[in-house]
Amino acid sequence: MWPQIAILVASFLLNQATAPKPKKPKPAFFQDFDFPRCDEGTEKEWIFGQVWARDWMVLSVRNQRSQAIKVKGSKK
Repeated sequence: MWPQIAILVASFLLNQATAPKPKKPKPAFFQDFDFPRCDEGTEKEWIFGQVWARDWMVLSVRNQRSQAIKVKGSKK
């Protein structure tokens, strides 16, 4: 039984050592997104609740910025 456990542990460690490391994904930039904007003179609808709309638009998009989360003193 012990030789089988040793072979299992050795094969796991060998597999972890030779596995390819995944690349880190690039962060998305605000310019990468294509938001449909409304044209001048287009009617703006106010919808309350759930309805089917014939068209949709984005009137404004908030400022999308990415910052690293820095937490100090999280461990006690």
